[in-house]
Amino acid sequence: MPHHSNQDTQRHLKTMSEQLNWCPEGNVSLKMVVFVVVELVLVPLAMCKVPLFKCPIRDPLPILHKYYNSGDILIAGIMSQIYVAINPMTFEKCPSEELFDDLSYFDPSRTYLASMELLSTLGRFIPNYKSSAQNHPVAVITGPNSDICLYAAAILSFYKIPQISYGSAPKTDSNIQSIFFHQMFPNHAHQNMGIIQMLLYFRWTWIGVIPLSDETGELFVQDLVPLLSQNGICFDFIVTMPAIAFSNEIATGVAEGVEKYKVIMGSTANVLVVLGEMQTMIVLRVFLQLPELEDIPTKATGKIWIMTAQMDFTSLPLQRDWDISFIHGSISFAIHSVELSGFQKFLQKKNLHSEKDDGFIRDFWQQAFLCSLSDSTVDEKDGEICTEEEKLEALPGSVFETTTTAHSYSIYNGVFAVAHALQAMQSFRLKSTATGHGSRWNHPDQEWWQLHHFLRSVSFNNSAGESISFDQHGELVTEFDIVNWVTFPNQTFLRVKVGKTDSKAPPDKMFIIHDNSMVWPTMFNQVQPLSVCNEYCHSGYSRRKKEGKPFCCYDCLPCPHGKISNEKDTDECFLCPEGQYPNKDQTLCLPKDISFLSYGEPLGISLATVALSFSFITALVLGIFIKHRDTPLVKANNRDLTYTLLISLLLSFLGALLFIGEPKKVTCLLRQTAFGIIFSVAVSCVLAKTVIVVLAFMATKPGSRMRRWVGKKLSSSIVLACSLLQATICTVWLATSPPFPALDMNSMTDKILTECNEGSVTMFYCVLSFLGFLATISFTVAFFARKLPDSFNEAKFITFSMLVFCSVWVSFVPTYLSTKGKSMVAVEIFSILASSAGLLGFIFSPKCYIILLRSDLNSRGHVMKKN
Repeated sequence: MPHHSNQDTQRHLKTMSEQLNWCPEGNVSLKMVVFVVVELVLVPLAMCKVPLFKCPIRDPLPILHKYYNSGDILIAGIMSQIYVAINPMTFEKCPSEELFDDLSYFDPSRTYLASMELLSTLGRFIPNYKSSAQNHPVAVITGPNSDICLYAAAILSFYKIPQISYGSAPKTDSNIQSIFFHQMFPNHAHQNMGIIQMLLYFRWTWIGVIPLSDETGELFVQDLVPLLSQNGICFDFIVTMPAIAFSNEIATGVAEGVEKYKVIMGSTANVLVVLGEMQTMIVLRVFLQLPELEDIPTKATGKIWIMTAQMDFTSLPLQRDWDISFIHGSISFAIHSVELSGFQKFLQKKNLHSEKDDGFIRDFWQQAFLCSLSDSTVDEKDGEICTEEEKLEALPGSVFETTTTAHSYSIYNGVFAVAHALQAMQSFRLKSTATGHGSRWNHPDQEWWQLHHFLRSVSFNNSAGESISFDQHGELVTEFDIVNWVTFPNQTFLRVKVGKTDSKAPPDKMFIIHDNSMVWPTMFNQVQPLSVCNEYCHSGYSRRKKEGKPFCCYDCLPCPHGKISNEKDTDECFLCPEGQYPNKDQTLCLPKDISFLSYGEPLGISLATVALSFSFITALVLGIFIKHRDTPLVKANNRDLTYTLLISLLLSFLGALLFIGEPKKVTCLLRQTAFGIIFSVAVSCVLAKTVIVVLAFMATKPGSRMRRWVGKKLSSSIVLACSLLQATICTVWLATSPPFPALDMNSMTDKILTECNEGSVTMFYCVLSFLGFLATISFTVAFFARKLPDSFNEAKFITFSMLVFCSVWVSFVPTYLSTKGKSMVAVEIFSILASSAGLLGFIFSPKCYIILLRSDLNSRGHVMKKN
């Protein structure tokens, strides 16, 4: 059954056979002809089940589709364009010419047959025998499949016939074959890198790979998979393209195809990289029709097909009316090509009568226009009679393309590469003859095998103005076009060039793509699709690899407290720079606020107000005692100690203000030292009062020697001694390791604490410990003296005041250690105010009550009265 890709055959063969008549280049004067053998059929050479000696000896089945035009120089072509199939070989009967079935397949035997027929006399199959030297081909153009090129090279290389492949080239280890092999196809590594760059550009890191189920596919996987891994791309699956089966293996082939369909279409990968050949498009179209043929529960999803340059649009006749929208938005690589001036018009004028010896155009005509010729063996009831006036331009692009495709452009350049090589060879012979070295060129057969030398070095500009040359490996020096496929409801399509990849360009220009002009598959609503194993990890999260899954698959975990991530898919969260802190979502760093207990905030205002209020009350009490200094009550309580105590309490209330406001060097030096010395004076005054009360009671006993200790000297000595000792501790502290203003960046997440560093924590606690010691002594003495038989025993009130004092400062230490920043400062201010207020209230409020409200009790008799 002829294949719709006869369109390509018609186009390619006309390209080779008549380009020289339609030759826009004036520098090619050699007259050439083309001999083309076009057909691959699954047929063995003569095989029977009976013993070999009983089989008839005959020529192999003939190649039906040929084109030949005589001339001085012969350029041959072996290409696979007609797709037919047969039942499997059972060796029960000899092969028949009735080959046509309903499937397609390829077979190397027909390639070998075509190659040997080139080496035979025209019209007879006698390999290695030529009745005329003119029939010897100087070069052979092969394609488009790699296996066709490989099988042809196995024979042609023995005869040193240069071979030019316009499709994908096979990988061969034979030095002889590689010498005579020239590729109109760049190195495969360039295409592989182009695929990688495209995937990286669109951030497609989760893909499916569909290679051919042959050695070419294996090599493709071996080359591509390491590149994917190195560039952070992984694959969900590698599934080979379903193979075309024999007729009686359809059920098995369909079952295999269904399983592969479930894997491919059920994958979460939206991007599929397909390595194929010319016939792969046929298989792909059948593959995508499986849901309509079989009950497949897997729901089809949108996919981006990335196709290699070896593939092209081709189809079987039965696929003519099939929907082609599956290719809409797909991306393919293609050998760089440009539209050749006049080429489209040249093809469109072709008809059934263009060439009488055209061996395949009749089949093509019937299949393309769905008609039958009057002398055709095709059943006329299957279609109308061909008028033979049909126009090729009327065919949709899915049946016949009249534009210059990449394969057409490669054939065109291949033919002219041979022409220029022949011209260079002819020029070299003329020069050699002129210099007396032309004898070796006397026999024509002795010169053609050297053509490959000139092919390797050929370089010319074609009619489109583009430079054509081969590298040292016989590979065409060119770039790949990136093509975006756009389909239309009328079964036509456009190949839109949206970029290129050029291995010769600088690194920043090797891959160029214009994604703003890209058309995406309909299922993605014209938005660039994602193809990742899972959704991106957003800012504020970090990636963690999933166990047992490819490295592209990961979980997203929130950043730990105090760390952020500000980009997608970060592997680790990180700390903010010093002076900054994470926001609530942990996506960015914010500058920290400077924090200290200021006068502008409610807490600072409240504490300052309380401190000033108690200072005023203390000053008022001091004024009351000074005004009533001559009253018995004031005299009896040691006026000097009372004044000293009230002044120290006044200073302690005012000293609390040093802790409010931004810490400075002076305030940091004064805070704790002033607090320690002032409170030492206050507590020592209380201690002195308590001691005086005890001594005064003891002195009243007959014969007591304590009278000499009762007096101002003792109280002054106690106050001075305690105060000087505390002052000494503070002096040592300031001299060795004084407090200083510092910034605490780490204690609080969102704030920078401006605080006074105590310098030496040991000295700070020494100050507190000395105060605690004084307070404990005072409390103990006052406690034991609280029931002394005086009419007004001050020891009772001192006991209560020191109980409050000690309770406050015992509570202060753990609270102080457990807070930070302004809270810690507020705790100390509160402790100072509370302890000072306790002393002021319990010691002086009863006295002020008597002085101001019960003056009758402020008498000598009452003071001297004993209970």
